[in-house]
Amino acid sequence: MILVTGGAGYIGSHCTKALLNNGFSVVVFDNLSTGHEETIKTLKQLGNLNFVKGDLQNKSDLKKVFEEFKIDSVIHFAACSQVGESVSNPQKYYFNNVYGTLNLLEAMLNNEVKKIVFSSTAATYGEPVYTPIDEKHPQNPINPYGQSKLMIEKILDDYNKAYGLKSIRLRYFNVAGADSENKIGEWHEPETHLIPNILKSTIYSEKTFEMYGIDYDTKDGTCVRDYINIEDLVEAHILALDYLNNNGETNFFNLGTNDGNTVKEVFNICEKISEKEIPVEIKPRREGDPACLVANNSRAKEVLNWQPKRTLEYSIKTAFSWENKLKNLK
Repeated sequence: MILVTGGAGYIGSHCTKALLNNGFSVVVFDNLSTGHEETIKTLKQLGNLNFVKGDLQNKSDLKKVFEEFKIDSVIHFAACSQVGESVSNPQKYYFNNVYGTLNLLEAMLNNEVKKIVFSSTAATYGEPVYTPIDEKHPQNPINPYGQSKLMIEKILDDYNKAYGLKSIRLRYFNVAGADSENKIGEWHEPETHLIPNILKSTIYSEKTFEMYGIDYDTKDGTCVRDYINIEDLVEAHILALDYLNNNGETNFFNLGTNDGNTVKEVFNICEKISEKEIPVEIKPRREGDPACLVANNSRAKEVLNWQPKRTLEYSIKTAFSWENKLKNLK
């Protein structure tokens, strides 16, 4: 039985679906602050899924789930993840992300569960010193969100040494797309990610897409980011779990494509797929937005035997299908 924290959210739900498709039994633990009950209902139709509504900051919620189910390993997604909000309200991020994870790790140790796959982020690297970014790149986060994830990475190192708790930390770059069967997808309120925001501008006539900064030192003046397909991303989690189950040691990996696209390129693909002219407003650069963030993913390829396969255009097609479906779910 695998415990998936945050399994009602965007990445957690896609990982849960992949686990169910691979024949695993899953317990989703989620407080539904950003996840959705509708997502859980959809996932329950796909396999052996139990859902427990609970909060990582409440130790009794965690105690209950470990007592009720025989947990073998944990995939930990539950976190606050908005960079801007983390700057204005850092306390929320340190309590939820760091304290909540400490409670989870305590419950794991109390129940002899010694394997965890942790959802980390490229935000732990901060401003890039060089690109593509490999795992040896210095980790100097520039916001509390990145700091909270790096703190957890360091805690996991200490728990490995002291208690033998094995962890895989997966540092995501920009996640894109939706489930290829269009059952689940990205569903944030408010939405802060680039691709769904562009696509929403094709669906809601009153919405104009805001493009931040066209004067970067890149090929067209807009930021370059590495967009990894959601289904490719969750496949890495299954491989990470296999790695731990086969006596793999604590480790960490970048998840990206080794390639980058500018905001304008993403925008143009969205226009092509939607077959609509998207209204756009040019805005000044946002503070803290680096010109280029691209992953070196060779370590995940070599150690986990992971290979991203889906193109950015494919990701945007699935995201567009999902946004059209989501319009009718709200």
